[in-house]
Amino acid sequence: QVQLVDSGGGSVQAGGSLTLSCAASGRTFTNYAVAWFRQAPGKERTFVASISRNSVYKNYADSAKGRFTIARDNAKNSAWLQMNSLNPDDTAVYYCAADLGGSGSSTNPGQYQSWGQGTLVTVSS
Repeated sequence: QVQLVDSGGGSVQAGGSLTLSCAASGRTFTNYAVAWFRQAPGKERTFVASISRNSVYKNYADSAKGRFTIARDNAKNSAWLQMNSLNPDDTAVYYCAADLGGSGSSTNPGQYQSWGQGTLVTVSS
């Protein structure tokens, strides 16, 4: 399994921006589709965005479309989630996840085998 480390969370005011990072190690990163999920307090973990192994395919939750951008650099074994126009509803712990051999289309957290530890994003009004 690839090991993932999330970072970049923090506290911002509504309308602000954050970029989350996901650093991978241990296995060939190019073999993995990558996704970001989030989990708000007392709620289930939900899909935010995903990207295919070659970055050709990207998928976004409706709540993320137009505001968030997912990207990856296989040479750097890294992925990112750029988040703009944040609002309090975006407050959650954000997790990077990887799916070996996946297409990057799955929004189901059960499809992903490797997970980062999570990074907290807090958006105040």
